[in-house]
Amino acid sequence: MHHTITLICNPANVVLDTSLVSDLSDALEREGGLTGHLDWLDGPIAVDLPCAGLPPIEIADILHDRLDDAPVDIVVHEAGEQRRRKLLIADMDSTIITVECLDELADFAGRKAEVSAITERAMRGEIVFEAALRERINMLAGLPVSVLNDAYTERVRLMPGARILVRTMAAFGAHTVLVSGGFSYFTERVAAAAGFDAERANRLIFENGRLTGVADPILGREAKLAALQEFCSVHGIYDHQAMAVGDGANDLAMIQAAGMGVAFHAKPVAAAAARARIDHGDLTALLYLQGYRGNDFVRD
Repeated sequence: MHHTITLICNPANVVLDTSLVSDLSDALEREGGLTGHLDWLDGPIAVDLPCAGLPPIEIADILHDRLDDAPVDIVVHEAGEQRRRKLLIADMDSTIITVECLDELADFAGRKAEVSAITERAMRGEIVFEAALRERINMLAGLPVSVLNDAYTERVRLMPGARILVRTMAAFGAHTVLVSGGFSYFTERVAAAAGFDAERANRLIFENGRLTGVADPILGREAKLAALQEFCSVHGIYDHQAMAVGDGANDLAMIQAAGMGVAFHAKPVAAAAARARIDHGDLTALLYLQGYRGNDFVRD
């Protein structure tokens, strides 16, 4: 059993250093692991640590216990695994951007609390996504089309590290796709801002400048999986060569199908199902876990 452990902290809250990583290495060796030389991917932000003799679950448990509440993310890879992925497929709301667009639209209608409560239940997998989306849109019927521009301009911001993630993977030959259960008005703009090759989302229906509904079919959990499979097929990529990232229940299918499924600051249902979870880092963590170094990053 040979593995590589990637330890990552948030660039805005640097807590990794040689002393801490040596302490973690010692903890693994006390439990029967054999560790090797550290490979710092980017100063004190991310490091690879080889380990032999312990299964991945045990490695993670030992490190989490030793870290206590220290804000460090842990990803365990098979030694020799091809870590760099050829496709990035990403959720938008609360993943590539910092907000839920529908909740922000609801704020302009004075119904944010009601809509946000339904959004939270849908993201936790407590209610069916498609039905929840229609219910929330019905609550906003009559909203003027101009509000979409107001919401985008005033509320929508890229998640820290989003543009670096997308542009770096693209620079190294990966295909990048934004797939959202939200709305095309926002995905078109966010995809352009972050540098995605393509985007998929639901379409809102307006009549006489007022919101009346959402077009069928609703893009939800299974549609995100279908998008992953479609783009893999188009580009001649196997599912295991894809990385999928999201935060909620409607991301589960694509997260579980991808070779590297990442739960990013996610709801428990997504975090429990993903191969990797990033609870502390920003989106550049998805580059470090692929073995990219800081000097590989496209930052302009």
